[in-house]
Amino acid sequence: MKAVRIIALKQDRKRLLEHLQDSALVHVKHTEVQDGFQRTDTSSQLRQFEKNAELMEKSLKILGNIAPEKKGFLSGFKGRREIDSDEIGKIALQSGRMIGICGKISKLDAQITDNTAEQARIRTLLAQLEPWKKLDIPLNTSDTASMAVLIGTLPKEYDDTSLAEVLAEKDPELVFETEVIYSSSNLTSVVVYTPKQQKDRAELLLRGIGFSRPLNPTSKTPLDKAKRLTQKSADLKEKNEELKNEIAKYAEYRDSIRDTQDYFELRAEKYRVIAELDQSEHIFVLNGYIPEEDCGKLETICQKIPSCVLEFEEADENAPVKLKNNKFAEPAESIVTMYSPPSHDDIDPTPVLAFFFYFFFGMMFSDAGYGLLLVIATAIGIKVFKPDKKMYNNLKLFQYCGISTIFWGLIFGSVFGDAPVVFYKLFTGNEITMKQLMPWMLDTQKDALFIMIMSIAFGLVHVLVGMGCKFYVCLKQKKYAEAFFDTGLWMMLLVGFAILAAGMAIGQILVYIGAGIAIACAVGLVLTQGREKKGIFGKLIGGVASLYDITSYVSDLLSYSRLLALGLTTGVMAQVFNMLSTLMGTSVIGILFMIVIFIAGHAITIGLNALGSYVHTMRLQYVEMFSKFYEGGGRPFEPFSLKSKNFKIKNTDD
Repeated sequence: MKAVRIIALKQDRKRLLEHLQDSALVHVKHTEVQDGFQRTDTSSQLRQFEKNAELMEKSLKILGNIAPEKKGFLSGFKGRREIDSDEIGKIALQSGRMIGICGKISKLDAQITDNTAEQARIRTLLAQLEPWKKLDIPLNTSDTASMAVLIGTLPKEYDDTSLAEVLAEKDPELVFETEVIYSSSNLTSVVVYTPKQQKDRAELLLRGIGFSRPLNPTSKTPLDKAKRLTQKSADLKEKNEELKNEIAKYAEYRDSIRDTQDYFELRAEKYRVIAELDQSEHIFVLNGYIPEEDCGKLETICQKIPSCVLEFEEADENAPVKLKNNKFAEPAESIVTMYSPPSHDDIDPTPVLAFFFYFFFGMMFSDAGYGLLLVIATAIGIKVFKPDKKMYNNLKLFQYCGISTIFWGLIFGSVFGDAPVVFYKLFTGNEITMKQLMPWMLDTQKDALFIMIMSIAFGLVHVLVGMGCKFYVCLKQKKYAEAFFDTGLWMMLLVGFAILAAGMAIGQILVYIGAGIAIACAVGLVLTQGREKKGIFGKLIGGVASLYDITSYVSDLLSYSRLLALGLTTGVMAQVFNMLSTLMGTSVIGILFMIVIFIAGHAITIGLNALGSYVHTMRLQYVEMFSKFYEGGGRPFEPFSLKSKNFKIKNTDD
C-alpha cells in the first residue's frame, strides 16, 4: 500500500474527482488542514442529498408494502445492470421528477397513516359506547326543571334492586330512581334520576361507591352515535383503499426511483470527499492510499489532466488493508473480513484459511450427491445471473466447498446417503452394499474410531499451521525469542506427542522418539517461559506453570471431533430419508410417495447440514487456528467509487 498526494488546479477538480470515482483506485485519507489551505463546508449539500436518498428509500418501502415487487426466488443472485456513463446524466435530469413522485407517495402514505390512526380512535370510542347501546337518551342529557339525570358507570356488578338497596342503606332520605343499562362482573352502566334539589347529595353518594361520568358524552343516543362512527370507519377504510391504489400506480417508477436514490448517494459520496480536500485559491490537494500495483493506473488517469501532480510515499501504520489473493483463495476473503481485516502486523491468512475451509466443509458435509448439486447450482448461478464480484465470490466459495464435498462423499461412500443400494434393492430385489460399489470407502459408522483419529490428526495439522504462521510473524518482527521459545517449542512438543501416539500403534521406536522430543521441549518450556519473571525461583515457577497450557491444546484438538460428528449426521439423516421413501413399495402411489419423501427429505438434510458445516467450519478457523497467530483489527480498503446498489458503469471494475 502506498500513500498518495494528488495536487491539481481547482478548475480541474470536478473532472478529476469523476475519474477517481469511476476508477475506484484511491482510499481517501482524513487529515488535518494544512497551513495555507482551507476546507469547503459541504454539510448543507450532504444533508440535501442524504434527505433525497432517504425520501427515495422511504418511497420504495411504501411501494414494497402496498405493491410488492414480483421477484424470483433466485433474483438475489442477479448482479447490477450495466449502464453507459451518459445514462447517469439522464438519471440526474429526471431526479427532480422522481423527488416529486416520491413526495406524492410519501404524502399519500401519510394520509393512510392518519386515517388508520383515526380508525383506531373510532374503535376505542365504539368500545366505550358498547355498554350504553341500550340507552335511549343521549349521554349528555341535561337535567329537567325538577329532575336531575345522573349518567355514569360503577366499578362493580349491580342490578336495579341491589343498587337501590345500597343507595337506600347509605342515605335513607334520598329520593331516586335507577335504570341499569348494562352490567358485568366489573362494570355497571346506570342512569339515576333524583329530584333536582337532591342532585349534589345523590352525586356525592354515588361517587362514594365509584361512580364516574362517561368519558365522551354525546348529544346523540349511543346507538345512533355507534352507527355514525361505524360508517365513518368504513368510509376511512374505503378511502385508504383508494389511496393505496393511487400509490400502486407509481410502482412503474420503482426502477427509476432506485436509480435516482443511487445517484444521490453517489453525489453525497463525492461531496464527502470534497469536504476532505485541502484547497487554496487556485489549487486543491487530495490525500489518500492506493495499492502499489495500481499506481500506474492512477498515473495514466492523471495524465489526462495536465495540471495534476502525483506524489507517492510509503504508507503509514494507519493505512487500510486490501487483500489480494489468487482465484482459489479469493472467495474466502469474506470469511476473513467477517472476523476482522488483518492489521499491518499480521499476515494475510486467506490462503491458509481457504484450503482448510474447503477441506473441513467437505469433510463435514461429506456426500458426493450433495456436493455435485452444490457445484452445479453455483455454476448455473454464475453463468445465468452474472453476479457482482461479492456474490460471485460467495458462489465460488460454495463451489469449491462442493468439490471438496464430492471428494469426501466418495471417501465415505455417501451418494445421497446410501441411495444407490437402497433403490437397487427396491427395484431388483438383490442385495448390494456401498462397500461393494466403492471398495476404498470408509464407513462413518463402522470406522468411526479411525475417522475420529484422522479428524484429530487433521486438527493437529491445522493448529500447527496456525502456530507456524505465528512463528513466521515473530521472525518477521525480529522477535526471535517469542518465535523459538513461545511458539517453536510448543510446536515441537505437539509433534512429539503426535509421534508418541503414532508409536503406540506402529512401533516402540516411535514411542521413544516421540517421548524424547516431548520431554526435551517440556524442559525447554520450563527453562524459557518464565524468562520475564524476577529471580531464579520466579522464572522456574513461571516455566512449570506454563505447561498447564497443554490442556488448552488438548481441548482444541478434541474440537475437531466435530468433523466426524457432522459427517456422521449427514450420512445417517440421508439414510433415514432413503429408508422412509421406500416404505410404500414400487406401486404407482409408492413411486410418487418415494419421489416426494426423497426430494423433501434430502432438501431438509442439505439445508440443515450445509448450515451446520458452514458454521462449524468457521468456528474451527476462528477459534482453533486464528487464536494461535491472528490479531486482526485492520481497516478495510474502501476506495472512492461508484457505490451504487442497482447499476454499474460499463467497462469498470466492481
